[in-house]
Amino acid sequence: MRMRKKKNGEKRIAACAAYLVSEPITSFAELFGNEREVHVEIGCGKGNFVCGMAEKDPEVNFLAVEKVSDVCCIALEKAKAALEASGTDNVRFYIGDANSLCDIIPPHSVDCIYLNFSDPWPKKGHTKRRLTYRGFLEIYRKLLKEGGVLKLKTDNVGLFDFSLEEFEAEGLEFLMQTRDLHHSEYAEGNVMTEYEKNFSDKGMNICSAHVRFIKKENE
Repeated sequence: MRMRKKKNGEKRIAACAAYLVSEPITSFAELFGNEREVHVEIGCGKGNFVCGMAEKDPEVNFLAVEKVSDVCCIALEKAKAALEASGTDNVRFYIGDANSLCDIIPPHSVDCIYLNFSDPWPKKGHTKRRLTYRGFLEIYRKLLKEGGVLKLKTDNVGLFDFSLEEFEAEGLEFLMQTRDLHHSEYAEGNVMTEYEKNFSDKGMNICSAHVRFIKKENE
């Protein structure tokens, strides 16, 4: 479903400009003013997850990526209110898609990437659009530090199966996988997205996998 155009969206985004990245990042240490770990969420939606993670882990810096500006507007406002209330300053946003991340993020500067309920693109002709397709995994490899981790959550079994195959084909190290996150040993400390809460309330299982990027033999 397409989101209705936000009234005064540009002005509302401009009011949150302090939390928005619009130019290539020279270094995350310069952006945040510290040397803490950096975690990136690709497709942050309305910001529930990144705001929850920022509150849970104030010693971690977060960059939330969202390609739809009207959606990011909501996330920006939510984060601005939460950060001002808590006195922390560990979240920034970038409006753009995954294909542009190598132009905005320094190479090998990220510790963890989150893919939460990404579009499954179920048609066979759309395989290369899936954010766990090997072409995107190569982008993440360029962004992540050696040993960096990718964390996936999805309600779509087809996307999950596809992702596991792509992870294995790319030689990623599996740290965990489950087809029922909320009833597994990994449920403790899990921060839910908006979609995740809706799916969970309907009794749907949440699939999750964590994989580590390690050097390829030819690197």
